[in-house]
Amino acid sequence: MSKAFQMTAPVTGDLAELAQFTCSLAEAAASVTRPYFRKPIDIIQKLDNSPVTIADRECETRIRDLITERYPSHGILGEEHGFDGADLSEIWVIDPIDGTKSFISGLPLYGTLLAYVKHKDVRIGAISMPELEEYWIGIDGQGCFFNGTKCHVSECRSLEDAILMTTALEYFSPGNREKFAALREKARIRRYGGDCYIYAMVASGWADLAVETGLQTYDYMALVPVIEQAGGVITDWSGKRPDLDSDGTIVAAATKELHQQALEILNG
Repeated sequence: MSKAFQMTAPVTGDLAELAQFTCSLAEAAASVTRPYFRKPIDIIQKLDNSPVTIADRECETRIRDLITERYPSHGILGEEHGFDGADLSEIWVIDPIDGTKSFISGLPLYGTLLAYVKHKDVRIGAISMPELEEYWIGIDGQGCFFNGTKCHVSECRSLEDAILMTTALEYFSPGNREKFAALREKARIRRYGGDCYIYAMVASGWADLAVETGLQTYDYMALVPVIEQAGGVITDWSGKRPDLDSDGTIVAAATKELHQQALEILNG
């Protein structure tokens, strides 16, 4: 196993085996996507006009096969192949390539997202960036690890001091775009692009705040343990912790003070 997908700090309890398995899933996913990156590849437009490639579909199939082989009683929700076992108590939520537009544009900021959910509570989340060989995994009660070393959010408590990130303004509705603009004006630095990578930056303390809308379950579930176990706060715009049925709005902040200031503007 690559060093990027290993956890050097000991993980104990009922999640130890599942956490290690999550690492192996991330490595397997990388072995599927890397050979396709920056190679000629057909692009298919889905019904929602979002792009998909053979790499997306093969990667999800590989992850599903590994989960079914190891944990046949677990359900799986994935972007490309739907929801199998929605009534089961243990579910994996996967996005094989988060940032397909980056992938097909040759930008290395695409990732694989993996989440383990038990009784509707997300317990493990992972962000894997194959081309960067960077990997974050948040494990309930154990912490968040970046390439095997524990990481932590920043101590930023004020919007005026914050580095704010979002993927693209085009994903906001006109009304939400106005709300985000009000938030953007308060922040010290604004950066755009990155998809799931912006949440990894918050978890490691390089950015302080990530705000988005229009996300699907497979886009955000893995982010929850990563941010929380790094010491941050992540909710929807109403302040509720994201779950399988959330509305797709996300605010991830380094501190509760920063989080509250963001919510006040977004809901103002």
